[in-house]
Amino acid sequence: MTRITIPEGSPFGLANLPYGVFSTPGTDPRVGVRVADSVVDLAATLGDDIFARPSLNDFMAQGRARWDEVRGRVHELVAGDVPDDAVHPVSEVTLHLPVEVADYVDFYASEHHASNLGRLFRPDAEPLMPNWKHLPVGYHGRAGTVVVSGTDIVRPSGQRKAPDEQVPSFGGSRRLDIEAELGFVVGTGSALGESVATDEFADRVFGAVLVNDWSARDIQAWEYVPLGPNLGKSFATSVSPWVVPLAALEAARVPLPGQDPEPLPYLRERADWGLDIEFVVEWNGQEVARPPYREMYWSPAQMLAHLTVNGATSRTGDLYASGTISGPEKHQRGAFIELTWNGREPLEINGEQRTFLADGDEVTLTATAPATDGGRLGFGEVHGRILPAHDG
Repeated sequence: MTRITIPEGSPFGLANLPYGVFSTPGTDPRVGVRVADSVVDLAATLGDDIFARPSLNDFMAQGRARWDEVRGRVHELVAGDVPDDAVHPVSEVTLHLPVEVADYVDFYASEHHASNLGRLFRPDAEPLMPNWKHLPVGYHGRAGTVVVSGTDIVRPSGQRKAPDEQVPSFGGSRRLDIEAELGFVVGTGSALGESVATDEFADRVFGAVLVNDWSARDIQAWEYVPLGPNLGKSFATSVSPWVVPLAALEAARVPLPGQDPEPLPYLRERADWGLDIEFVVEWNGQEVARPPYREMYWSPAQMLAHLTVNGATSRTGDLYASGTISGPEKHQRGAFIELTWNGREPLEINGEQRTFLADGDEVTLTATAPATDGGRLGFGEVHGRILPAHDG
């Protein structure tokens, strides 16, 4: 038997216990829980075949009462002795996409981010569009290109047209960017024609992941009027391999910064679902930003309510993300288009003046939040490296 040692200050202590899908050499992917620097095999310890499957979907579909029961059992299990063959060092396992993504929706929930982009692209108008403070703006993304952290990202190709060009050209994006976001994984869905109330959020959403919604700003700029983002966003979205249970985030809950005007009734909350989560963005190993999620204008409960208010279904495995997380200060901006003010104010990255991503660049997002034991819990990381575009 093995007693897992949890170092003081570990972001993966008993107050966290995030779920993931892992494999070891010669074995199939299955569900595990991270404890310190180890992964505990739940199929081998809990005696339930549902954890021998290659995604969390079947477990998530069982609902909140089951999530709470299993979390309690896992806490007891890892606080004691665990069978030796059920404990694996994180460094020796392969981590997989933790959920089979059913649908993907990306929101635009940061007032600071939306205002910055408004100032960049509409300098003579109000930064926010008239609808922005009345509803969580979003777009429907592409579930099939959501990938797990560590997957290389091929530079997307498409049509581009710079302001000084008369006609568009085709080729690899010249303004490839990141978006530091928080994603939410739906555990139990809703039927066609139904809607999900804000009060149902904790019963519907299983947990949270880190998201990097890679963005080709030049492709996006040429295509997005009048229907919005498409190819500039759909080529890849990276997520962290660990799903932090919503139950682990109780100590991170904070009020929203304030909503004026008051939202329509279906968007009003009786419970606070702002979250005090601190992100770190690294570009080629150098820290460039610390976006604060607590600054987000719209909550994840409001996003889910808006997503379903028209009767659209939600399904087990649905992923919806917050949109770029940005704060009021420059070092809190969660996208390079903001950090470099659309390329006009380059950053010095390892001695070079940089604006957007070059081939070979690597980006890593990490985040931590207050934990119920008084420490901080971690989300792991979402990492990606840029590869050259394929020939067109």
